[in-house]
Order: sequence, then structure tokens, then C-alpha cells
Amino acid sequence: MKSPFRYFDSSPEVIRLVVIMYVRYPLSLRRVEDLVFERGIGICHETVRLWSNRFKPDVSPAEIRRKRVHHMRQFT
Repeated sequence: MKSPFRYFDSSPEVIRLVVIMYVRYPLSLRRVEDLVFERGIGICHETVRLWSNRFKPDVSPAEIRRKRVHHMRQFT
């Protein structure tokens, strides 16, 4: 299966971080841009919007919880 991140210059971890910040917390696009910039990653608020539109179903809160529970069950 091909990675959904294959056409992007940024790493999948950065894309996931940005989308999770935007989906999980009530932040504006520009606030997410500022928070990511503080971590040393320079992206535009339009990039946040495009990534969230494209990857929001993959990192929805329900999907995050499901993966977390699955990960925790592996250690029990």
C-alpha cells in the first residue's frame, strides 16, 4: 500500500502533528501555524488547511483513540 504522504515534502510526523493540533484542539489555522513555527517548522496557514482537509479522516479523534487503545493492549 502506498503512503498517503508520498507527494509531500514534509515528513509524515509533521503532517500528523499539524492535523492533530487543528482537529483535536479548538485552534485557528493561524494559531496552529504559530505553534508549529515555535517548534522550528515554517508552514503557511493555507498548508494547515490543505493538510487538514486531506488527512482529517485519518487522524480523527476516534481514530486516534482506537490506535492508542490498540497500542496499549499490545503491552498487556
